Amino acid sequence: MKKIILALGLLSIGTANAANIDLAKSIVKAKCHLCHGEEGEASSAIYPRLAGQNRNYLVKQLKNFRDGKRKSDTMNEMAKDLKDDQIEALADYFSSKPALTHRVRDKGFAAVGEYLFKKGNRYSGIPACKSCHGEFGQGTDELPRLAGQHKRYVADQLQAFGERARTNDNAIMHTIASKLTEMEIEALALYVSGIKEETKEEQ
Repeated sequence: MKKIILALGLLSIGTANAANIDLAKSIVKAKCHLCHGEEGEASSAIYPRLAGQNRNYLVKQLKNFRDGKRKSDTMNEMAKDLKDDQIEALADYFSSKPALTHRVRDKGFAAVGEYLFKKGNRYSGIPACKSCHGEFGQGTDELPRLAGQHKRYVADQLQAFGERARTNDNAIMHTIASKLTEMEIEALALYVSGIKEETKEEQ
């Protein structure tokens, strides 16, 4: 009897997971794929890669876009009708995809970004990025994965934080990003775009 109950429970979970995947795929096809790609790889460097992004972070950002806490004409429009269960399904879907990484050709410039990421800049009061985002840029449940993200997108977000053009999550990030020079922003963005882990695929 216990085995039958367990089997039924596993079947129920499997059915629910399949339903969530189907729900997410339908939303991706209707709303997300043109900018973020079918698998979250992003169609252009100006859009963020969602593949492998931390689930809870995705949930928060989608809810912030939906509720107007994070401003973006495109994303506010795309997210305005999303229900909580749809957001959860999308977060499950994209976070389950393998994270990608970029090939970095300018190793010397990337080394400047690596220094800032790992040690910060004590002369301008910039803390090490790894203290919040992890040694390998993997982030946390609440903070974004930076590893493998498009360089252009990372640089744009750092500039937006510095100028307070980004309207959410900016309390700490504004303090940090406002102290970064343009060169430091570009170097950091290049470095994190190429951070590799064993689970990543280069593209």
